Amino acid sequence: MKSNSEISMNNIYKLDGRVPLGKAIPFGLQHVLAMFVANLTPIVIVTGAAGLDQGQTAVLIQNAMFVAGIATLIQLYPLWKIGAKLPIVMGVSFTFVTILCSVGVKYGYPGILGAILVGGAVEGILGLFAKYWRKLISPIVSACVVTSIGFSLLTVGARSFGGGYSDSFGSATNLLIGFVTLLSSILFNVFAKSFWKQLSVLFGLAVGYILSAVLGIVDLSGIFTGGFISLPRVLPYLPEFHMGAILSVVVIFLVSATETIGDTTAMVISGLDREITEKEISGSLACDGFASSISSLFGCLPVTSFSQNVGLIAMTKVVNRYTIMTGAVCMILAGLFPPIGAFFASLPDAVLGGCTIMMFGSIIISGMQMMARAGFSQRNSIISALSLSVGIGFTLVPEIFHIFPEIIQDVFAQNCVAVVFVMALVLNLILPEKMEIEKPAEVLE
Repeated sequence: MKSNSEISMNNIYKLDGRVPLGKAIPFGLQHVLAMFVANLTPIVIVTGAAGLDQGQTAVLIQNAMFVAGIATLIQLYPLWKIGAKLPIVMGVSFTFVTILCSVGVKYGYPGILGAILVGGAVEGILGLFAKYWRKLISPIVSACVVTSIGFSLLTVGARSFGGGYSDSFGSATNLLIGFVTLLSSILFNVFAKSFWKQLSVLFGLAVGYILSAVLGIVDLSGIFTGGFISLPRVLPYLPEFHMGAILSVVVIFLVSATETIGDTTAMVISGLDREITEKEISGSLACDGFASSISSLFGCLPVTSFSQNVGLIAMTKVVNRYTIMTGAVCMILAGLFPPIGAFFASLPDAVLGGCTIMMFGSIIISGMQMMARAGFSQRNSIISALSLSVGIGFTLVPEIFHIFPEIIQDVFAQNCVAVVFVMALVLNLILPEKMEIEKPAEVLE
């Protein structure tokens, strides 16, 4: 048994050590609540685009909570070389939303799962060998990728804000719900104190949901259809494999890897006050990839480290693995109770849009902050300006890709993140490390 001296609240600011369970749980829950909505929203968006109904979505939401909890435990307490042994909270990634919506429309939900299964394995294997290629992903490349992710999600947030893919899109009711939800989140973030600010999204969701219920657009008929307790279903859909879908998703897995490197590096610097090690980067990427492949077997989307939790650690300095573990266990337990998944599946799109549109904008700001930390040298300015202008500009007019083979169009034509990633990576490789700015010639007297 642990002695009283070994079990201490002081350990909450240390990576290892025990914290009193009663005190650890609230801090663990705080990390779960900071990402709870963001963990589930991508599933609702992608399943809606793929044509799944509310009952099918509820099952996948239940599975997603379970998988996110398991993946977080692996990051905290690694299996072999898989896991970083860092306070990384895992959840379903927004990075893949845009491309998976496109894949879902073209190939259906089984096509999405097949691409994730393969893509996750690719990232996992690359993670195990990260020491051989890590230097290719410079800070400016990661910054460009994060910024483009935010831009790519703005249309997703706007679509949800207006009511999603429904006949009532853009109606006064949907816009009212989205506006009230967004305003509630902002006001809570402005006036709440301390760590409570991290719950602003959850507060906005609650307000928007109540308003939607009052207006009669919430369907609660399927809340208890799955029973009160149920084990997550393995292979709810059999994966299908399409080369176009696989290549598109693999590219985004590479993009996600750069984001994970940025997240884990920022977390170690801000929370542990030291530089990250190659072993930690390798373990975090391996967990990202292999956990995503496992997630596909449960019918879920890829999982990755969550930027919200990195920000929470930077603010609170709570890095204790045991404390974060209590939050992971809470996620696993939530995944065993279907009514929770069914409840979130009943969230109107306008509520999700009101909650997420500010979150997506925050991703852009995070990318800009990463650019500032990387520095605005002439070299970095060229990389960021050209990769963002080509990546975002060309994909706004996707017909510019029409002369390329269909597989290239599938990967890049409507995927600004993929184009930005490739452009930034290529420019980072070919531009000289030191670029001199020519001084104007002196005027002859």
